[in-house]
Amino acid sequence: MIAIGRIAALATLTLSLLASSPALAAGQLRIGTLAPKNSLYHRQLMEVGEAWRNAEGDGAKYLIYPDGSQGGETDMARRMRIGQLQGALLSVVGLREIEPSIAALQSMPLLFRSWEEVDYVREKMRPAMERKFLDKGFVVLAWGDAGWVRFFSKEAAQRPDDFRRMKFFAWAGESEQQEIMKSLGYTPVPLETSDILPSIQTGMINAVPATPYFALASQVYNTAPHMLDINWAPIVGALVVTKKSWDEMSPAAREALRSAGEKAGLQMRTRARQEVDEAVEAMKKRGLQVHRPTPEQMKEWNELADKLYPRIRGRMVPAETFDEVFALLKAYRAGQR
Repeated sequence: MIAIGRIAALATLTLSLLASSPALAAGQLRIGTLAPKNSLYHRQLMEVGEAWRNAEGDGAKYLIYPDGSQGGETDMARRMRIGQLQGALLSVVGLREIEPSIAALQSMPLLFRSWEEVDYVREKMRPAMERKFLDKGFVVLAWGDAGWVRFFSKEAAQRPDDFRRMKFFAWAGESEQQEIMKSLGYTPVPLETSDILPSIQTGMINAVPATPYFALASQVYNTAPHMLDINWAPIVGALVVTKKSWDEMSPAAREALRSAGEKAGLQMRTRARQEVDEAVEAMKKRGLQVHRPTPEQMKEWNELADKLYPRIRGRMVPAETFDEVFALLKAYRAGQR
């Protein structure tokens, strides 16, 4: 019995020493994203990681998986839940897998008229939204965006009816959006982001809603050289980590990660908005044709958006959140006047 007691005490002491070892105490963060390697977003993630590693200490590992190497955004949300990833930089497409109300920032076409409106609504909703994510087991470190969605197509198109004869790329994880599109006479083709370029090259799709930056980086514009100059919706995103990984960090590492995340979010928002115009100009030099709708055509687009809103409310965006966004925009515009 004495021998057993000594062995148990020795084992306890050994485990205590191992637990206090910096190499084992330091954590690991594996971050997934669709963002291309060496892009603005990838570079910001690297800076966040450097700040975290320095604070967490020797042995801390920070790995970024860019280019969708961990699958689509729905896949990355699932991987975080089962511990294969500790975090991800996601657009609303992936974030709504965690908290559906986030869709209000991206899934309401032609609602936002400027980045100032997007910023106002996001900041007003941010505290409650971050609490909802925390309740679901995720910590929001940074809010970013990636530009306005424009329509890139193989043939010139300016009116809503022009696109009804086309086959649209649609996010594979957004079944509600696909049903809404079908109900209005459009043809969505559900795909992952990595499938866009080969699909448009083979004719599987011939229209892609995308930001100019993505169209340039992916070379989509070479096959779909017509862009409708319309700010359909902003692409909004966030960098999140699991609460489990957050709780396992040292206080210094959490503080460093929070601070670096805030800085990265500001950089992503500021630079991404500049890159929209820069990307369009770069593509125009390479043959992109930009089509601006006339006032009459723009009226048709606004009428289409009005038809979409009742279908989106309560399906893609929770009704309460949908109404909150409209109320915030009404207040903002009244103040602007």
